[in-house]
Amino acid sequence: MNNEQKMAVNAIRVLCADAIQKAKSGHPGLPLGCAAVAYELWANHMKHNPKDPEWFNRDRFILSGGHGSTLLYSLLHLFGYGLTKEDMMQFRQLGSLTPGHPEYRHTVGVEATTGPLGAGMGMAVGMAMAEAHLAEKFNKEGYPVVDHYTFVLGGDGCMMEGISSEAFSLAGTLKLNKLIVLYDSNKISIEGSTDIAFRENTQQRLESYGFQTIVVEDGNDLDAIGKAIEDAKAEKEKPSFIIVKTQIGYGAPGKMGTAAAHGEPLGDETIAAMKDFLGWPSQEPFYVPDEVYAHYKKIAESKVSDEEAWNKLFAEYCEKFPDMKKAWDDEFNLDIAKDLINCDEYWEVSEKADATRNSSGIAINRLKKYVPGMIGGSADLAPSNKTYMKDEGDFSTESKIGRNLHFGVREFAMSAIANGIALSGLRPFIATFFVFSDYTKPMARLAALMKLPVTYVFTHDSIGVGEDGPTHEPIEHLAMFRALPNFNMFRPADLSETLAAWYCAITSKETPTAMALSRQNLPQIGDAKKALRGAYVIADSEKETPDAIIIATGSEVSLALDAKALLKEEGVDVRVVSMPCMEVFEAQDAEYKESVLPNNIRKRVAVEALSGFGWEKYVGLDGKILAMEGFGASAPYSKLFPYFGFTKEHIAELVKSIL
Repeated sequence: MNNEQKMAVNAIRVLCADAIQKAKSGHPGLPLGCAAVAYELWANHMKHNPKDPEWFNRDRFILSGGHGSTLLYSLLHLFGYGLTKEDMMQFRQLGSLTPGHPEYRHTVGVEATTGPLGAGMGMAVGMAMAEAHLAEKFNKEGYPVVDHYTFVLGGDGCMMEGISSEAFSLAGTLKLNKLIVLYDSNKISIEGSTDIAFRENTQQRLESYGFQTIVVEDGNDLDAIGKAIEDAKAEKEKPSFIIVKTQIGYGAPGKMGTAAAHGEPLGDETIAAMKDFLGWPSQEPFYVPDEVYAHYKKIAESKVSDEEAWNKLFAEYCEKFPDMKKAWDDEFNLDIAKDLINCDEYWEVSEKADATRNSSGIAINRLKKYVPGMIGGSADLAPSNKTYMKDEGDFSTESKIGRNLHFGVREFAMSAIANGIALSGLRPFIATFFVFSDYTKPMARLAALMKLPVTYVFTHDSIGVGEDGPTHEPIEHLAMFRALPNFNMFRPADLSETLAAWYCAITSKETPTAMALSRQNLPQIGDAKKALRGAYVIADSEKETPDAIIIATGSEVSLALDAKALLKEEGVDVRVVSMPCMEVFEAQDAEYKESVLPNNIRKRVAVEALSGFGWEKYVGLDGKILAMEGFGASAPYSKLFPYFGFTKEHIAELVKSIL
């Protein structure tokens, strides 16, 4: 590299080292080792425009090794994304734009929240899938209005995590050639050499998945890095995996190449020695010469032309294909489903008893024509989850235009891929059995943190699974998702409440939604419009003040209604409340919540065939909870419910016991 390039690369290293030292915490190893890789990519191969960070056809860059966040912040600062030197100085401080790990929506230019290793790899696959789908759907001859790459940078830790195996196996199968993975291969982890736990041949592994693999022997060789990226772009049939052999903590004497460079400040003496080693012109913290800023500014200004050319192309496209312009607007319109509140066709219900998993399938197939950006599928369980959209085709190796996604048995990657699809502006839903939602939880948490309206369809929702037994009967899972901030967890009682759950999900802009759905048939008893408020009085007492309140969800609502009738015969008059979604109910005004659960009625029983954790909030010290206290058993559900006490008689006895 020439001196101008050398200074530009070393500016990244210096800013990263100084920011981490000032914060007295952070991870200098990855930024110092990958500075040349990042510079070459951003300067010479990636379409992006700092003046318009959300330009649609930009190339995406995800830092999967999110602990190396100063690398990304340095790039955003030097390229002029609005991140200032003062922001770099506030790294890891309260309220700063430079938190410890990159956060989507928080810092301009951050494409995805990363930190859990491997997560960025899965989300990158989702972005590449979205690009391929949109390209096949919208591009016309001579008008490639969707044409961008997804680049993701991660290290040994990302490759060790199982999510990368799941995601890359699918990416190779689908031949996502616009996906380019940059693998920071420095052979060091926190505990030392990766040889202690990671000796596999990653090149052969990725080749077996169907990737083109390229090796760069020297992570500071800009020409070799650049050639590898261009070779990856030239590959039209496969995603590409570029192994870049780097030295962790490059430039820091005494620490580079060792685990000591990974996750702690280098120290003032080492940073001073590093600046001498790099030939940096000043020991002043955060010093960057004016000529380096001028170099980056020149590159950034040259990037504007890519967007200008695309804007011109897109304007011509819209004029020539006005029907496609409308389709484009509808595809990305997050408000497109709001008017369904007044659509009788959507809210139509029957009197026939049915499983809520079937009800969800009805909702999906009603919504598909109103929400063109809706796309999704299951972890090899679509026939059981009822998530297949009829007449919408399959997203496959041969064709990417289909709206039905097939993830295979890969729940962890599936949930990360859904995040990537949502980050691309579409409305993804994913599905599996509720008991396997454990595999989706880490990425669902990221969706909530990023405010992505991903929808999760979790079927076989309780001991109602029956014969499959305790390995397949979810118990603690509702409580787990209810504990997530910014997450709506529905457990509907019938078709009407399921339609309400889907309406809330598909009109949400910033909150993920999950649904726990039954395998067994349930009677049609609910009120869809009332269910939109999270909880409502499904059957009231004849008295002005009920003797007690029974609160239930899902399949237990009908049991609660049966218990009410039994109690009535014995002179006890209760109110029954259906609570399909605690979080939506909690968002209602105080007056409405008081009208459903008056504070003066303290005799309450909650009924749910899962863990009772969390119900204390609604029943208080004077109430009781009928819930599961173990893991279930293997038997027909009609035998299990009585065995575990979920009968109208037992519910009635619990009510009487607190009166």
